[in-house]
Amino acid sequence: MGPLVGETELSKALLEAADNLLKPHSSTDATLRLLDNVESLLATVEQDVTESLTKALAPSMKALVSADLLRNPDSDVRVSVVSCLTEIMRITAPEAPYDDDQMKEIFEVTVEAFDKLADDTSRSYRKAEVVLETVAKVRSSLVMLDLECDDLVLDMFRRFLKIIRLGHPLLVLHSMETIMITVIDESEDIPMDLLEILLSSVKKESLDVSPAASTLVEKVLSSCARKLQPCIIEALKSTGTSLDMYSPVVSSICQSESAITQGHSDTDIIEFKD
Repeated sequence: MGPLVGETELSKALLEAADNLLKPHSSTDATLRLLDNVESLLATVEQDVTESLTKALAPSMKALVSADLLRNPDSDVRVSVVSCLTEIMRITAPEAPYDDDQMKEIFEVTVEAFDKLADDTSRSYRKAEVVLETVAKVRSSLVMLDLECDDLVLDMFRRFLKIIRLGHPLLVLHSMETIMITVIDESEDIPMDLLEILLSSVKKESLDVSPAASTLVEKVLSSCARKLQPCIIEALKSTGTSLDMYSPVVSSICQSESAITQGHSDTDIIEFKD
């Protein structure tokens, strides 16, 4: 749907869409069509909305976090709801649109939605792509850190590394990389569990780690070299693990100052190789 002519028409359409969301739905397909309409409307809303448009957004915002939608038993419905909520987060950024408990619940369903990226033939694959891209762009992961969603962040990293494959579009790869780098750069302390997830992905002879996951982590490690160097050195010392057990990028971070100063120079393009 293209941009609607005038704020009045947009406000009216948003109010009508919210009203439809609150009514009983005849089927899952009907619910998905309603959510598609809401998402299309939200996509036309710019940041710095007027007071009248903010009022028109409120009913949809309330409806989307209702248990019937956010915790709907159908996974495609939940992804569509998350897609709408991600648009709302884009509109209100950098302010969070909901209270802390609601935001935590939204992030839980958002991270779950990333599972749809594992199958590009799934009904919700494209929506999951857009959600991932928007989360990276508006830096939603910073709110996750503020809310101390530490376990959820670890879960998100694990899912990324399980899902990522060589056939994914560059946008998916770059968005995952951006989110992971944002989390590491903005974390006051690097949890050992998070470091372990990264290092295990670049360990030689790891049979359960895909080439795509290893390459993604190598990019993240290189980009965050300055922040991660002391943590990695300490971790290897405490476990008595040899550098030889890991990808050369780990040795570069631990041994070469030039590798650290170069960290952010090559993060814009990801080249995945077999």
